[in-house]
Amino acid sequence: MNELQPENALKTTTAACRHPYIKPLAWFAACAVVAAAIASPMWASAGELPPANDPAASPIYGVKVPQGYRQWQFVAPALEAGELNELRAVLGNDVAMDAYKTDKTKPFPEGTVLVKLAWKHKPSPEFGTALVPGAPTTVQVMVKDSKRYAATGGWGFGRFIDGKPADLAQHQTCFACHAALVKDRDYVFTRFAP
Repeated sequence: MNELQPENALKTTTAACRHPYIKPLAWFAACAVVAAAIASPMWASAGELPPANDPAASPIYGVKVPQGYRQWQFVAPALEAGELNELRAVLGNDVAMDAYKTDKTKPFPEGTVLVKLAWKHKPSPEFGTALVPGAPTTVQVMVKDSKRYAATGGWGFGRFIDGKPADLAQHQTCFACHAALVKDRDYVFTRFAP
């Protein structure tokens, strides 16, 4: 795939926008489309942002659920007691797992992606004292890109319910929670389970 180089795209955009035969409305639309293409890379791999109008992307951050994440390595489990009452499992891409295994998590390297799966828990039908996953609640994603997410500690967030991004209000709480509780651990709650 040929990628448009930003410096060439800017020259091309500027020239096209000044062309005397382009009607004002078409001029505006053409400039907006090219500017958006320059600002937002194509969604090619985990960690890159999809186009701004992608309904599968999280508000604020533009994060999507990475393809194939269920085949990633296991980082750790968690039991969230209290109001949430959830079982959780965190998975990491290869970059995340290398960081965890070599203890290079302060800060996590660029390209780290963590995915947390959460379920309500219920007693096992076979073993009454064991808790097993019940109904799924969310899939949550953290993507490390220090340039794109400089204002949020280098992390972009996505919270998904039934495969669709949660609303804006839920995404506005992501960074504040991580900043308040785990800023000293590069904003990551999950420790690697040996």
